[in-house]
Amino acid sequence: MMLRLLRVTLAALSVGLAGCSAMRLVDNEVSSLARWSPEPPGSTYRFERLPSQQQGPQARGEPAQEQLEAMAQVVLARRGLVHHPEAAVLTVQLSATTVVQPGYSGYGGWPGWPAVSVGAGTAGSHIGMAFPIVRYEPPLYIREVQFILRDSRSHAVVYETRARHSGVWSDAQAVLPAMMEAALSSFPNPPAGQRRVNVEIAR
Repeated sequence: MMLRLLRVTLAALSVGLAGCSAMRLVDNEVSSLARWSPEPPGSTYRFERLPSQQQGPQARGEPAQEQLEAMAQVVLARRGLVHHPEAAVLTVQLSATTVVQPGYSGYGGWPGWPAVSVGAGTAGSHIGMAFPIVRYEPPLYIREVQFILRDSRSHAVVYETRARHSGVWSDAQAVLPAMMEAALSSFPNPPAGQRRVNVEIAR
């Protein structure tokens, strides 16, 4: 809970400082694993979909699978991969999930309001009034993007990578391509272990 509050506070602060910068930061936790044996089989690929991905978007405002694949084609092309379904030596399974934690708006600080306080002491007496603090936490969007690349002939997984991001940005059309860039940032030879990859996008 404290981590979520910290993330939301930092994100809200960045929103408040929007006039100071034309860019925003999409921070990602990325983990990747390559199993090239002995080397990548080629550069052409086709997309493969799970039965559940034949449906529409998972939630209102989220892109459909064909839109995700269109975003991914741009990112994959920057890595030298060519979308060529008829002569594909790789298959690409792409998934993106979003969980939305609702925001919060309410009063905090005092159980009753307004409150009147009266006191006296060695420093003198006082009379004061206390009013509630209005608290607002925007919704938190927890997203994950995953690529699984397979050899189209053996169906063996040759590359797997995922990126996770949580923040207050609701515009999936801008955030998801940045997450895909992060997920494929070290393609085709990723470092071992989890790493943080930051991608800047326009506001």
